[in-house]
Amino acid sequence: MCSFCMAWPWGCSTGGCSAATAAEHRGDFLTLQLLQLMLWGTVVPIAGRFSLKFQVLEARADNLGLLTEGAANCGCEGGLVSACAACACTYPAGMEFSGTVKETGENVSAVKEGQRVIGATGVSAMAEECIVDEKALWQIPDNVSSEDAAVLPVAYGTAWLALHHRARLQPWETVLVTAGAGATGLAIIDLAVSVFQAKVIAAAGSDPKCQLVLENGASHAVNYSQNSLREQVAALTGGRGVDVAIEAVGGDIFKAALRSLVWEGRIVVMGFAGGKIPSIPANLLLLKNVSAMGVYWGRYQQEDFPLFSSAMSSLLQYCQEGKIHPRIGAVFKLEEVNEAFNHVLQRKSTGKVIISMK
Repeated sequence: MCSFCMAWPWGCSTGGCSAATAAEHRGDFLTLQLLQLMLWGTVVPIAGRFSLKFQVLEARADNLGLLTEGAANCGCEGGLVSACAACACTYPAGMEFSGTVKETGENVSAVKEGQRVIGATGVSAMAEECIVDEKALWQIPDNVSSEDAAVLPVAYGTAWLALHHRARLQPWETVLVTAGAGATGLAIIDLAVSVFQAKVIAAAGSDPKCQLVLENGASHAVNYSQNSLREQVAALTGGRGVDVAIEAVGGDIFKAALRSLVWEGRIVVMGFAGGKIPSIPANLLLLKNVSAMGVYWGRYQQEDFPLFSSAMSSLLQYCQEGKIHPRIGAVFKLEEVNEAFNHVLQRKSTGKVIISMK
C-alpha cells in the first residue's frame, strides 16, 4: 500500500499498491457521483482513532485538481467522492472540518464522546462521518460556533504561520496583503490588526472587494486591476513602503509587492492565484537586504507538529476571547455541494464557503 492510500483509514481497496502505481496516486484522480458517498455507511472505531459526526466543513476550489490545502483541492471537481485511478481506492474529499465525536477507540484519551472538535485530516472530511486520529483534533470552546471553528484550520492557520512564524510581524509594522478579499486574505487582515496590532494595506482586484477589506479592518485598500500596486503603496506610505508583504497572486503583483518593501522587509509567498509563478530578482534582495520566504500550511503538520498544534490552539483561544471574527461568505447543505464549488469557481465567494451537514 502506498503512503497516499494509507491516509484513508480503511486502506486501499485493492489490498496493495505497486511502487510504479504509487507514484501516480498524487496526481491521477477521477470524480465519482455523490451517490457513492452513501456506500460507506457507519464506520467502526479502532484503537487510537474514533468516528466523528460532521456538522460543518469548508469548501474551497481555488486550485482544483491539485492535492493541496482545502476540501476542494483534492481533485474533486463537482462530486464528493474521489478515486485513485491507479488502484481504484475511493475516499471522500476534504481535509478540514468541525464536528462532534460520536465514538472513540480504546486507546483514545485526548477527546471524549459528545465533544465538539475541529480537525485536519488530509482526505475524507467531506462526509457525514469519518475516522480521524486523535492527534489531528482540537476541542472547540463552548462559546465558539461550529461554523466559525470550521473556518480556522487552513485560512487562519496559514495566516498565523505567515505573520507570526515566518514574517515575525511586530506591532508597529505595516503589512501589505494581496488577494485581500479571499478567505486567507481576510484572515490575515483579522489577525494582523486584532492580534498583532499592525497596520494593513489590503490589495484586491475590484472596488467591491476593496470595500470588503476596509469593512474587515484594513486601514487602506488598493485596487491593483486599475492602478500600479507599487505606486499606490508608495503614496499611502509616504514613499517608505511596507515592512511585510504576504503575497498570494504571483506574476507582476509579486514583483510589485517585493519592490514595495522597506529596508530589511520580508515577503512571504502564500500562493499563485493569478496562475503565474514569478522569478525573484535576486538583486532586489541584495540591495534592500530583504528576505523572501514561503509558507505552506499543510507541510507543518508533518514537519513541525508542535508548531502546527500551537497555531490551532492559539486560533481557538483568539476566537474564544473574541479577538478574531472569521468571515463566512456562504453556507450550503451537503446535497448542494456542486453549487458550493461552482460558487467558488465563479469567483462569487468572499471569505469561507461552508458545507453544513445539519
